[in-house]
Amino acid sequence: MRVNRILLSVPLIVVALVIQVSVLARLHLPGAVPDLLLLTVLGLAMIYGHVGGALIGFGAGLLADLAPPADHAAGRYALVLCVIGYLAGLVKPESGQIKSATGPMVVVVGAAIGSTLLYAGVGALVGDTAARHVGLTGLLFTAALYDLLLAPFVVPAIMFLARRADNDPLAETNSAAKSPDISSGWLSSGTGLRIGGQRNGLKLKAARSRGARAGRIKGVKRL
Repeated sequence: MRVNRILLSVPLIVVALVIQVSVLARLHLPGAVPDLLLLTVLGLAMIYGHVGGALIGFGAGLLADLAPPADHAAGRYALVLCVIGYLAGLVKPESGQIKSATGPMVVVVGAAIGSTLLYAGVGALVGDTAARHVGLTGLLFTAALYDLLLAPFVVPAIMFLARRADNDPLAETNSAAKSPDISSGWLSSGTGLRIGGQRNGLKLKAARSRGARAGRIKGVKRL
């Protein structure tokens, strides 16, 4: 990853984790907890692509696994966010610009449901059956609902900061690709003017020579 991406992603991940642990987790909402860390990873992944999304998701998940009061095996949430970040990065448009909010909202709902299912599945493999006692259906519904309500305030801001801080190589390539076209356009327009000027000059010379010949013929007839 680029240095500017790391310098932006690390503070955003740390701030999101602190807010989630110290504020959102203490709201005692029914069902799941609003996952601000997940939304931050989604916003960065939809700008940086699948590779950057996977790396950021793994780092964010590992930080969440080690941050107190974590009560699960280390690496469990890192695996979940790594997969979610990779999949979210696949929806990055080629132009780097997302024109509609429908796509990101669908990604948020899918990520909320997918992360809950994946987290519960990994927990079942390691012997953690807490999701069964709480109710997986209620967790899925509340996770999707809370993240969807929080996403409009988080995901666009994260994507805006990531886009501003990142020097988009695609834009540079497009501008570099357009510059030869502009220069060739200038050259072709300049050549066209020269050729047009030469043609006009030849036409004027031909007209003058014809006028001179006509004058000579008339003079000979008069004589």
